[in-house]
Amino acid sequence: MPMLTMLVLTMRSLFPSVGLRRRTSLLFLLMGAAALPQAANAQTMTAGEAWLKIQHSYAPAPPPDTVDTLKAGDPSTPVTGIATTFLDTMDVLREAASRNENLIISHEPTFYNHRDDTKDFTNDPVYKEKLAFIQQHHMVVYRLHDEIHFSPSGDHILLGLYKALGWQSYPHPAGPFGAYFVTIPPTTLGQLAETLRQQLHIQTMRVEGNPDLPIAHAAVLPGASGLSKQVMALNQPQVDVLLAGEASEWETVEYVRDAVAQGRPKAMILLGHEVSEEPGMEQCAEELRVLFPGVKVDHIVAGQPLWNPEHQPKK
Repeated sequence: MPMLTMLVLTMRSLFPSVGLRRRTSLLFLLMGAAALPQAANAQTMTAGEAWLKIQHSYAPAPPPDTVDTLKAGDPSTPVTGIATTFLDTMDVLREAASRNENLIISHEPTFYNHRDDTKDFTNDPVYKEKLAFIQQHHMVVYRLHDEIHFSPSGDHILLGLYKALGWQSYPHPAGPFGAYFVTIPPTTLGQLAETLRQQLHIQTMRVEGNPDLPIAHAAVLPGASGLSKQVMALNQPQVDVLLAGEASEWETVEYVRDAVAQGRPKAMILLGHEVSEEPGMEQCAEELRVLFPGVKVDHIVAGQPLWNPEHQPKK
């Protein structure tokens, strides 16, 4: 029996006292309501719309000259899922494609330099294959760097690192930059380095200073904050050790070496750029799940690019 005929007979049996015209109106209302769940579940949000919502969740407006921009793809593409990551490597993109997640939120550049300037990569085979993969899988890549670091509510990358270390409840000094300084249970440089190595599964940690140096106060600057910020942090009288993602070997590294040679109680631990900021992008995924209820949001770990010959990676 045709579906429409069945519906008409069902309406007649359910509403015998209702006239034909009213039964017909009710029939069309019910048919429309039956179609609603499918329409509501259909993904109609575009990547550009999602990106604007993400941006506004961290800051009212992006800072001047921001790098938080579209890196690849068509913003009008409907979102099938969201993946956050420290950096959208080939492996990350492949994993996102396997999960049917086409909106990629990367903390660091897609194309190998701070501003994703591709003029030197026009005919480069690595660049071309990566871009082709993004296009073939209808992906849209945005970078979320400035706004997540400099949100009015605080540095969310730093928050993610503290959570990964279990330091989120430790005390901080007062002041606008107090969040970057933290008092931890007394330990030594050597003990702290080993604890961090285990907690963050670090493959290539580097440490500068006396292993027996007492440590109770740390400055924490994830990523590559640069010479001036790193030295400013080290110069704070209460700071025993600087925890940083990376530093130029001829800049902050040599500054700390001279400070130690002069007998100053200072030290530095380089965690690795990816190690120091990946937890912050995992924190970002948690925040986006709240921002986009009903949308699949995953964090895909980029992983550490370098390895130590003493601990070769598993094949």
